[in-house]
Amino acid sequence: MTDVNTVRDNAALNRFELEVDGSVAFANYRRKPGVVVITHTETPAALRGRGIASQLVKGALDQIRAEGSKVVAGCGFVVDYLASHPEFSDIQA
Repeated sequence: MTDVNTVRDNAALNRFELEVDGSVAFANYRRKPGVVVITHTETPAALRGRGIASQLVKGALDQIRAEGSKVVAGCGFVVDYLASHPEFSDIQA
């Protein structure tokens, strides 16, 4: 059984994923040398309003930081998340 709190990098689909209650929230990305551009986030309707998207983005950012890359916010949700979480300012490209 997958830990519902674990964000995984699905490199085959170029997206970070978070599975909760049998549904998958995801954040699509493009990789460039040393940079991950998050282009779109999507949370299934059944999971909305529960903080799942924030948990997904935090997990993605933690992984991006751990690999030594920078992030570019290419979607509004990630822009807003970064604006309200200055602890990730060090990895913004």
